[in-house]
Amino acid sequence: MHRRAGLEKPSRVFDRDSEWGALTAFVNRPLPHAMLGVVSGRRRMGKTYLLRALVEQCGGFYFGATAGTETESLRQFSAALAEYTGSPAAFAFGNWDDAISYLFGLASPGSGKGPDGPLLVVIDEFPYLTKVAPELPSLIQRTIDRFQVDESRLRLLLCGSAMSVMGGLLASTAPLRGRAQLELVVRPFGYRPAADFWDVADEPGLAARLHAVVGGTPAYRRQFLADDVPAGLEDFDDWVCRTVLSPYSPLFREARYLLAEEADIRDTALYHSVLAAVAQGNTTRGGIAGYIGRKSVDISHPLNVLEDSHLLEREADIFRAGKSQYRITEPLINFYEAVMRPAWARLESGQATEVWAQSAERFAAQVAGPHFEAMCREYVLGPGRSLLGSALGEVGTGVVTDPKERRQIQIDVAVIERGSGGDRPAVTLLGEAKWGTVMGRAHLERLARARDLLAGRGMDTTRCGLACFSAAGFSEALRGEAERIGVLLVGLDELYGRGVPTGGLAG
Repeated sequence: MHRRAGLEKPSRVFDRDSEWGALTAFVNRPLPHAMLGVVSGRRRMGKTYLLRALVEQCGGFYFGATAGTETESLRQFSAALAEYTGSPAAFAFGNWDDAISYLFGLASPGSGKGPDGPLLVVIDEFPYLTKVAPELPSLIQRTIDRFQVDESRLRLLLCGSAMSVMGGLLASTAPLRGRAQLELVVRPFGYRPAADFWDVADEPGLAARLHAVVGGTPAYRRQFLADDVPAGLEDFDDWVCRTVLSPYSPLFREARYLLAEEADIRDTALYHSVLAAVAQGNTTRGGIAGYIGRKSVDISHPLNVLEDSHLLEREADIFRAGKSQYRITEPLINFYEAVMRPAWARLESGQATEVWAQSAERFAAQVAGPHFEAMCREYVLGPGRSLLGSALGEVGTGVVTDPKERRQIQIDVAVIERGSGGDRPAVTLLGEAKWGTVMGRAHLERLARARDLLAGRGMDTTRCGLACFSAAGFSEALRGEAERIGVLLVGLDELYGRGVPTGGLAG
């Protein structure tokens, strides 16, 4: 029960330095009253692993809830608390009000029941408890308010994977609104840390393909695949067939489970249809509605639920107010909807090799291509930020309409500084990203045309640089033009930090 002196992150916890820093700052904040934190994130992100490591370092109390009745859940909580405090007899709380009051009392000075310093308490999978005891958030709110007067150094972390439930704990009129001092979302690893985690950082081509399939979810490597990692790029196809596409692999049905686990999702068929529409390239609200045979107004709820569940993201068009597109944020779900679901019966019958051989074009167009574009935007937000030579603005994607040519120019990577007061918005970067195409001068000319069109619309393009991102390489003509006029060329080696972007930027 005694709190350990050191709070250094254990070496077994990969990455997560910023999350660890936020958690330890929360625990060690020298305030005499109780504090509340909410930790959320989709399943398989390593939340429990991270919080258990924190509890071990702090000597705190950890309780992992399970699905059960209210009576059983209270009994399990009481038994775990009795064991933690070293009570010779089991606790028999009559209700959750008594249990929560006792818990906060453990951290009261002079109680003799808890440590002298802050006491960390983690209640994991909290949505299981609120499902059978919906009054719990109100009870915690009332007790926290009480211990703003009566001293208690409790540091309570509520954790859960049901994103819609956890997000609702602190929303609008929710009881705990305004009570939390920490709100932490544990997200997947970015594409660079994920490559290090899978030990494939020295092969950018493999790392990019792997990330397009399984993303940055840490549990997939160790818990799901028992460290089955592709031996190299030449092994990737076999790896896909023996893992994700194999009916005997835990990853085979994982995309379905991810959707079914969200508390607010009832009609999974409708939600799969929405996701399939996006995976097939129907990324606008109207396009999604048309694909599934519904009216646009009828799909507002499933779109909102998928956004709240962090499975779908609405990306505003950076050039056109009121326009937006949807993107699936979980790579495994996108891979499932684009590659697996259309051939599900064949995959269940063991035809993984045949299905995968026939999916090359679909994988490139619907999975790897859009994922590569998102990686390029992540690069500009992070490692490539220093290349811009100016303050980082808003990074996004959008469409520039060319009325003369009667076409639309898709900009995959754009940076805009909105300015202040009467300043015009400044476009500082326009970029195009191609997964399977060797980029040439035509791509550069399209970007230059988009820059001229934006200048004609009143945007400041005097410092606007052009960038080409390609996983397949660049033509010699484009390389020569890039050196001559100053265009940024970024390939996979540069994205993964194994090379320096060539060409440079010139407005």
